[in-house]
Amino acid sequence: MDLMCLLAFNPTSNGCTRGISCTADIVGQCPAELKTAGGCNNPCTVFKTDEYCCSSGSCSATTYSKFFKDRCPDAYSYPKDDQTSTFTCPAGTNYDVIFCPSALPQTCVFIIN
Repeated sequence: MDLMCLLAFNPTSNGCTRGISCTADIVGQCPAELKTAGGCNNPCTVFKTDEYCCSSGSCSATTYSKFFKDRCPDAYSYPKDDQTSTFTCPAGTNYDVIFCPSALPQTCVFIIN
């Protein structure tokens, strides 16, 4: 199955209730300079600079991290992203992982549990 994107990652046990989801068409809306065959690259992978890789530990949001954050608010979009995208569940938590196939971007049918 050719997978387009991760749509949701939801905990199903251990009292953990906060999951993440994203229904945006990241591949279709990807900035031209980040496009790659069948996807959208991370700016660090493309530019390999501290501005995008945050290797010095001192960085801030960029146009690209804002692009991803605007479309997928639950996503952790750069190393110093806000706490709304950082959370943990206890060890042993089970998850539903839901993908959207690229052939059916509006229909999510593949679940791994």
